Amino acid sequence: MHIRFDVPADPAYPGRVAAALSSVRLRRYRDIGAVLAAVGAIGFAVSRGFAWGEQLSPLWLSMVVAGLLSMLYSPWVRWRARRRSSRYAVEGAYDITDDNIMMRSGSESGGIAWDGVAEVRDTPEFWIVYVGRMPATVIPRRLMSAEDAETLHAHMAERGLLRRR
Repeated sequence: MHIRFDVPADPAYPGRVAAALSSVRLRRYRDIGAVLAAVGAIGFAVSRGFAWGEQLSPLWLSMVVAGLLSMLYSPWVRWRARRRSSRYAVEGAYDITDDNIMMRSGSESGGIAWDGVAEVRDTPEFWIVYVGRMPATVIPRRLMSAEDAETLHAHMAERGLLRRR
């Protein structure tokens, strides 16, 4: 297998990469926030029916606010990542073989051996490559041909690396 494709200097591309990489780590804030907001709302509603409920209202309200802020944290981080990363738009390229993934971006280059890859998560736009528990890079599907994407998918499946989101 030898897949090579270029990455154009698109100002929106680094932001999409940053959003994909951060969404994996930030999903827990959304989930924890939803639980906090739900528990706070239920606690607030239930406590209104009791005489002592007025004393606990600030606690339940604080839980709802903390939950909402936690749920808003993820979109805020992605928005900042997109805004800040737009100035990093440079041309690059990927060169993927049976042995490794080589990436070039501007004057920088680096690679990841397939033997070091722990898993690959499948998202609608990217394959997120993990080395250990950390996302190391993304492989953009839309920039490669359909045949190359199918070849790479088969290679990753054969190695047992693919995992759905």
